[in-house]
This record gives sequence, structure tokens and C-alpha cells, in this order.
Amino acid sequence: MNETPEQTQADRGLRKTRTGTVVSANNEKTIAVRVDRRTQHVRYKKVVTRSKKFHVHDERNEAGVGDTVRISETRPLSKLKRWRLVEIIRRAE
Repeated sequence: MNETPEQTQADRGLRKTRTGTVVSANNEKTIAVRVDRRTQHVRYKKVVTRSKKFHVHDERNEAGVGDTVRISETRPLSKLKRWRLVEIIRRAE
């Protein structure tokens, strides 16, 4: 069964991708990524920044703290990991 990546992606459905900042890289093959989103307060209409932390699988341990990365949704890899590192967009300085 030789499928191209485009066909496989279509079969599994659209997977979510997020862009965030690495806040922890202490564990083996795992990084913690903080994803910020801006939303409007329901009552006061002020723009508020909300953030969420995701545990991400980093197979080659390439990402470091402060890096901006793109992550993609995947099958459950452990108790907390449901995301996979796609690419490092920008390295920390």
C-alpha cells in the first residue's frame, strides 16, 4: 500500500498545527511548548492573551528553551504527549 503523504493526510483528516515557544527541554525526547492566543473578553471587550502548555514529542532532541517551533497533533504517545514537533521556526538567541 504505497500512499503519498498527501493521501495519508487526507485519510486521517486535517490535523491541527500550532506555533509556540519552548519553555522546557529537560526531559528526554520531550519538550514543553507554550502556545499563546489572543481573545476578546466577553464582557469588557478587552483583548486578553491566553496561553496553554503542550507536551511535545521531539525525537532528535533538537529544540532548546526559547526556540519558536511549529507542532502538529498526533496520536497519543504517552500520558500527556499528543503533539509532535514539525519544525523549528527560529532559534533562541
